[in-house]
Amino acid sequence: MSKLTGMMGRKLGMTQVFAEDGQVVPVTVLEVGPCTVLQKKTIKREGYNALQFGFSPNPLSRLKLPEQGHVKKAGLSHGFRYIKEISVDDPDAFEVGQVFTLKDMDVSRLVDVAGVSKGRGFAGTVKRYGFARGPMGHGSKHHRAVGSVGQSASPSRVIKGRKMPGRMGGSHVTVKNSMVVDVRPDENLLLVKGGIPGAVNQLVYVRLK
Repeated sequence: MSKLTGMMGRKLGMTQVFAEDGQVVPVTVLEVGPCTVLQKKTIKREGYNALQFGFSPNPLSRLKLPEQGHVKKAGLSHGFRYIKEISVDDPDAFEVGQVFTLKDMDVSRLVDVAGVSKGRGFAGTVKRYGFARGPMGHGSKHHRAVGSVGQSASPSRVIKGRKMPGRMGGSHVTVKNSMVVDVRPDENLLLVKGGIPGAVNQLVYVRLK
């Protein structure tokens, strides 16, 4: 049977556990699954092999009519808040409506965890990139300003890629090779060492190595 390479989940928060040598290990607690197969995609029909999974149940009344039809076609009585495609080698090894939990994943010592970082809004270069500020005296008039950003006569423009004030956070971030500290299949909980991008209850994607 083709194995799953990853699964959706949500970030529950951070805590700490004690290792065998008594050292305190900071961990992020992830609830992985359950995920339901909504659709199978094959090379013959769509041009690639993948499964469409749904995560976090959502009442049909919260869905638009096309979404309701898509769910009912899969034989389900409820929808999902999140839908994601996951590549598999053999989609025919799975069934539409099949539910997968953490017990169905062969979790190794290391995993990749992807999420969306916390949005910080519009930020200046000091906060966004760690630029040094100017003198704080009253006559300075250059406290947290950007400073010079381009040339004068040539090329007479700001070069693309210059670090400038702008929107900070709210971007897709993948933490690679996160160490798995503990796996609790009965509770669908996965404890990984260190921090994971996103706020509490934020959607994450756990990919096996």
